[in-house]
Amino acid sequence: MADIRIAIAGLGAIGRTLARKLTDGVPGLSLACVAAGDKAKAQAWLDSQGIKAPIVDLKDFPAHADVAVECAPAALLEQICRPMLEAGKSVIVLSCGALLPRPELTELAKAKGGTIIVPTGALLGLDAVAAAAEGEIKSVRMTTRKPPVGLKGAPYLEKNGISVDGLTEAKRVFSGSAREAAAGFPANVNVAAALSLAGIGPDRTQIDIWADPAVTRNCHSIEVDADSARFTLAIENVPSDNPKTGRIVALSVLATLRKLGAPLRVGT
Repeated sequence: MADIRIAIAGLGAIGRTLARKLTDGVPGLSLACVAAGDKAKAQAWLDSQGIKAPIVDLKDFPAHADVAVECAPAALLEQICRPMLEAGKSVIVLSCGALLPRPELTELAKAKGGTIIVPTGALLGLDAVAAAAEGEIKSVRMTTRKPPVGLKGAPYLEKNGISVDGLTEAKRVFSGSAREAAAGFPANVNVAAALSLAGIGPDRTQIDIWADPAVTRNCHSIEVDADSARFTLAIENVPSDNPKTGRIVALSVLATLRKLGAPLRVGT
Protein backbone atom coordinates (compact mmCIF):
# COMPACT_ATOMS: atom_id res chain seq x y z
CA MET A 1 0.00 0.00 0.00
CA ALA A 2 1.32 3.45 -0.93
CA ASP A 3 2.26 5.88 1.82
CA ILE A 4 -0.25 8.52 2.85
CA ARG A 5 1.19 11.78 1.55
CA ILE A 6 1.30 14.60 4.10
CA ALA A 7 1.42 18.35 3.46
CA ILE A 8 2.40 20.70 6.27
CA ALA A 9 1.07 24.26 6.30
CA GLY A 10 3.37 26.37 8.47
CA LEU A 11 6.90 25.69 9.69
CA GLY A 12 6.71 26.99 13.23
CA ALA A 13 7.45 24.87 16.29
CA ILE A 14 4.80 22.27 15.45
CA GLY A 15 5.38 22.13 11.69
CA ARG A 16 9.12 21.73 12.09
CA THR A 17 8.74 18.89 14.57
CA LEU A 18 6.37 17.08 12.22
CA ALA A 19 8.62 17.62 9.22
CA ARG A 20 11.60 16.14 11.09
CA LYS A 21 9.58 13.16 12.36
CA LEU A 22 8.18 12.36 8.93
CA THR A 23 11.60 12.70 7.32
CA ASP A 24 13.15 10.39 9.92
CA GLY A 25 10.58 7.84 8.83
CA VAL A 26 7.07 6.91 9.96
CA PRO A 27 5.68 3.70 8.46
CA GLY A 28 2.83 4.40 6.05
CA LEU A 29 3.42 8.16 5.93
CA SER A 30 5.57 10.45 3.80
CA LEU A 31 6.21 14.19 3.75
CA ALA A 32 4.94 15.41 0.38
CA CYS A 33 5.31 19.20 0.60
CA VAL A 34 5.20 22.23 2.88
CA ALA A 35 3.91 25.79 2.71
CA ALA A 36 5.33 28.79 4.55
CA GLY A 37 4.88 32.55 4.60
CA ASP A 38 8.61 33.20 4.23
CA LYS A 39 9.72 30.77 1.55
CA ALA A 40 13.39 31.74 1.68
CA LYS A 41 13.55 31.19 5.43
CA ALA A 42 11.66 27.91 5.10
CA GLN A 43 14.00 26.67 2.36
CA ALA A 44 17.06 27.56 4.44
CA TRP A 45 15.67 25.57 7.37
CA LEU A 46 14.75 22.57 5.19
CA ASP A 47 18.26 22.57 3.72
CA SER A 48 19.83 22.76 7.18
CA GLN A 49 17.83 19.71 8.25
CA GLY A 50 18.45 17.73 5.08
CA ILE A 51 14.70 17.64 4.37
CA LYS A 52 13.84 17.36 0.70
CA ALA A 53 10.26 18.57 0.36
CA PRO A 54 9.00 21.16 -2.14
CA ILE A 55 7.59 24.44 -0.90
CA VAL A 56 4.27 24.99 -2.67
CA ASP A 57 1.32 27.36 -2.49
CA LEU A 58 -1.62 26.32 -0.31
CA LYS A 59 -3.88 26.07 -3.34
CA ASP A 60 -1.59 23.41 -4.79
CA PHE A 61 -1.73 21.07 -1.79
CA PRO A 62 -4.31 18.71 -3.36
CA ALA A 63 -1.98 17.95 -6.27
CA HIS A 64 0.73 16.77 -3.89
CA ALA A 65 -0.92 15.37 -0.77
CA ASP A 66 -3.71 13.23 0.66
CA VAL A 67 -3.76 14.99 4.04
CA ALA A 68 -2.84 18.55 4.98
CA VAL A 69 -1.83 19.48 8.52
CA GLU A 70 -2.69 23.06 9.50
CA CYS A 71 0.06 24.47 11.73
CA ALA A 72 -0.45 28.07 10.72
CA PRO A 73 -2.12 31.22 12.07
CA ALA A 74 -5.88 30.85 12.41
CA ALA A 75 -6.42 33.56 9.79
CA LEU A 76 -5.15 31.15 7.11
CA LEU A 77 -7.56 28.33 7.97
CA GLU A 78 -9.83 28.76 4.93
CA GLN A 79 -6.93 29.02 2.50
CA ILE A 80 -5.61 25.72 3.84
CA CYS A 81 -8.89 23.86 4.16
CA ARG A 82 -10.87 24.83 1.09
CA PRO A 83 -8.60 23.43 -1.66
CA MET A 84 -8.20 20.10 0.16
CA LEU A 85 -11.89 19.76 1.03
CA GLU A 86 -12.95 20.71 -2.50
CA ALA A 87 -10.80 17.81 -3.67
CA GLY A 88 -12.45 15.44 -1.18
CA LYS A 89 -9.30 15.16 0.91
CA SER A 90 -8.52 15.52 4.63
CA VAL A 91 -7.25 18.37 6.78
CA ILE A 92 -5.96 18.07 10.33
CA VAL A 93 -6.88 21.34 12.02
CA LEU A 94 -5.03 22.69 15.06
CA SER A 95 -6.58 26.18 14.97
CA CYS A 96 -9.94 24.57 15.67
CA GLY A 97 -11.24 27.70 17.37
CA ALA A 98 -11.38 29.18 13.86
CA LEU A 99 -13.79 26.41 12.85
CA LEU A 100 -16.49 27.67 15.21
CA PRO A 101 -17.51 30.72 13.13
CA ARG A 102 -17.01 28.78 9.87
CA PRO A 103 -19.61 25.98 9.77
CA GLU A 104 -19.52 26.24 5.98
CA LEU A 105 -16.20 24.35 6.01
CA THR A 106 -17.89 21.36 7.64
CA GLU A 107 -20.67 21.60 5.07
CA LEU A 108 -18.08 21.68 2.28
CA ALA A 109 -16.41 18.57 3.67
CA LYS A 110 -19.78 16.83 3.80
CA ALA A 111 -20.65 17.82 0.23
CA LYS A 112 -17.30 16.85 -1.30
CA GLY A 113 -16.47 13.78 0.78
CA GLY A 114 -13.59 15.45 2.58
CA THR A 115 -12.77 15.23 6.28
CA ILE A 116 -11.80 17.74 8.96
CA ILE A 117 -9.89 16.08 11.78
CA VAL A 118 -9.31 17.82 15.12
CA PRO A 119 -6.60 16.02 17.13
CA THR A 120 -6.58 15.90 20.92
CA GLY A 121 -3.65 18.31 20.89
CA ALA A 122 -2.70 19.76 24.27
CA LEU A 123 -5.77 18.43 26.06
CA LEU A 124 -6.78 14.92 27.14
CA GLY A 125 -9.92 12.91 27.57
CA LEU A 126 -11.72 13.98 24.38
CA ASP A 127 -12.61 10.34 23.79
CA ALA A 128 -14.34 10.22 27.19
CA VAL A 129 -16.16 13.49 26.48
CA ALA A 130 -17.28 12.27 23.06
CA ALA A 131 -18.53 9.04 24.60
CA ALA A 132 -20.43 10.94 27.33
CA ALA A 133 -22.00 13.13 24.64
CA GLU A 134 -23.73 10.04 23.24
CA GLY A 135 -25.80 10.28 26.42
CA GLU A 136 -26.54 13.51 28.29
CA ILE A 137 -23.85 15.90 29.47
CA LYS A 138 -25.05 18.36 32.08
CA SER A 139 -22.00 20.60 32.23
CA VAL A 140 -18.40 20.98 31.05
CA ARG A 141 -15.99 23.41 32.66
CA MET A 142 -12.36 23.93 31.81
CA THR A 143 -9.67 25.83 33.68
CA THR A 144 -6.47 26.89 31.92
CA ARG A 145 -3.40 28.23 33.70
CA LYS A 146 -0.47 29.50 31.66
CA PRO A 147 2.71 31.46 32.32
CA PRO A 148 1.88 35.10 31.54
CA VAL A 149 4.18 35.11 28.49
CA GLY A 150 2.03 32.38 26.95
CA LEU A 151 -1.01 34.68 26.98
CA LYS A 152 0.62 37.98 26.14
CA GLY A 153 -0.72 39.63 23.00
CA ALA A 154 -4.05 37.80 23.00
CA PRO A 155 -6.74 39.92 21.28
CA TYR A 156 -9.07 39.71 24.30
CA LEU A 157 -6.37 41.13 26.59
CA GLU A 158 -5.50 43.88 24.13
CA LYS A 159 -9.13 44.85 23.58
CA ASN A 160 -9.92 45.02 27.30
CA GLY A 161 -6.66 46.62 28.40
CA ILE A 162 -5.66 43.64 30.56
CA SER A 163 -1.94 43.45 31.31
CA VAL A 164 -0.12 40.27 32.31
CA ASP A 165 3.23 41.97 32.77
CA GLY A 166 4.96 41.85 36.15
CA LEU A 167 2.42 39.59 37.84
CA THR A 168 3.39 38.27 41.27
CA GLU A 169 0.28 36.14 41.76
CA ALA A 170 -2.26 34.34 39.58
CA LYS A 171 -4.74 36.57 37.76
CA ARG A 172 -7.95 35.36 36.12
CA VAL A 173 -8.06 37.12 32.78
CA PHE A 174 -11.15 35.48 31.28
CA SER A 175 -14.29 33.62 32.28
CA GLY A 176 -16.93 32.71 29.71
CA SER A 177 -17.90 30.33 26.94
CA ALA A 178 -15.56 28.36 24.71
CA ARG A 179 -16.84 30.34 21.72
CA GLU A 180 -15.85 33.64 23.36
CA ALA A 181 -12.49 32.20 24.44
CA ALA A 182 -11.70 30.92 20.94
CA ALA A 183 -12.35 34.39 19.50
CA GLY A 184 -10.42 36.22 22.20
CA PHE A 185 -7.45 33.85 22.50
CA PRO A 186 -7.04 32.30 19.00
CA ALA A 187 -3.44 31.20 19.56
CA ASN A 188 -3.84 30.11 23.17
CA VAL A 189 -6.89 28.00 23.90
CA ASN A 190 -7.80 25.95 20.85
CA VAL A 191 -8.16 23.19 23.43
CA ALA A 192 -11.39 24.84 24.59
CA ALA A 193 -12.79 24.70 21.07
CA ALA A 194 -11.77 21.06 20.69
CA LEU A 195 -13.41 20.23 24.02
CA SER A 196 -16.62 21.96 22.97
CA LEU A 197 -16.72 20.16 19.63
CA ALA A 198 -16.31 16.81 21.37
CA GLY A 199 -19.03 17.56 23.92
CA ILE A 200 -21.90 20.00 24.32
CA GLY A 201 -20.90 22.79 21.96
CA PRO A 202 -19.06 26.11 22.25
CA ASP A 203 -21.84 28.05 23.96
CA ARG A 204 -22.44 25.64 26.85
CA THR A 205 -18.78 24.76 27.45
CA GLN A 206 -17.36 27.14 30.07
CA ILE A 207 -13.72 28.14 30.54
CA ASP A 208 -11.65 30.17 33.01
CA ILE A 209 -8.23 31.38 31.88
CA TRP A 210 -5.54 32.35 34.41
CA ALA A 211 -2.19 34.04 33.88
CA ASP A 212 -0.11 32.43 36.60
CA PRO A 213 3.55 33.38 37.20
CA ALA A 214 3.91 30.36 39.51
CA VAL A 215 3.53 27.83 36.69
CA THR A 216 6.10 26.93 34.05
CA ARG A 217 3.82 24.66 32.07
CA ASN A 218 0.54 25.12 30.21
CA CYS A 219 -1.99 23.56 32.59
CA HIS A 220 -5.50 22.47 31.63
CA SER A 221 -8.15 20.75 33.73
CA ILE A 222 -11.67 19.79 32.75
CA GLU A 223 -14.68 18.81 34.83
CA VAL A 224 -17.52 16.92 33.16
CA ASP A 225 -20.86 16.02 34.73
CA ALA A 226 -22.89 13.59 32.61
CA ASP A 227 -25.57 10.96 33.11
CA SER A 228 -23.00 8.24 32.35
CA ALA A 229 -20.07 9.51 34.43
CA ARG A 230 -18.59 12.40 36.34
CA PHE A 231 -14.90 12.93 35.72
CA THR A 232 -12.07 15.40 36.23
CA LEU A 233 -8.95 15.37 34.08
CA ALA A 234 -5.80 17.47 34.28
CA ILE A 235 -2.65 17.86 32.19
CA GLU A 236 0.51 19.97 32.48
CA ASN A 237 2.17 20.52 29.12
CA VAL A 238 5.81 21.48 28.62
CA PRO A 239 5.86 24.54 26.30
CA SER A 240 7.51 24.20 22.90
CA ASP A 241 9.79 26.81 21.35
CA ASN A 242 6.56 28.77 21.00
CA PRO A 243 5.37 29.45 24.59
CA LYS A 244 1.75 29.49 23.40
CA THR A 245 1.98 25.83 22.37
CA GLY A 246 2.89 22.66 24.24
CA ARG A 247 5.39 20.11 22.93
CA ILE A 248 2.74 17.42 23.07
CA VAL A 249 0.69 19.08 20.30
CA ALA A 250 3.02 17.99 17.49
CA LEU A 251 3.18 14.50 18.98
CA SER A 252 -0.62 14.38 19.12
CA VAL A 253 -0.76 15.21 15.41
CA LEU A 254 1.78 12.48 14.69
CA ALA A 255 -0.28 9.97 16.67
CA THR A 256 -3.38 11.04 14.71
CA LEU A 257 -1.54 10.57 11.41
CA ARG A 258 -0.38 7.09 12.43
CA LYS A 259 -4.00 6.10 13.07
CA LEU A 260 -5.08 6.98 9.53
CA GLY A 261 -3.69 3.80 8.02
CA ALA A 262 -3.19 1.67 11.13
CA PRO A 263 -4.53 -1.89 11.30
CA LEU A 264 -5.20 -1.37 15.04
CA ARG A 265 -6.64 1.86 16.43
CA VAL A 266 -6.94 2.46 20.16
CA GLY A 267 -9.36 5.01 21.60
CA THR A 268 -12.83 6.21 20.69
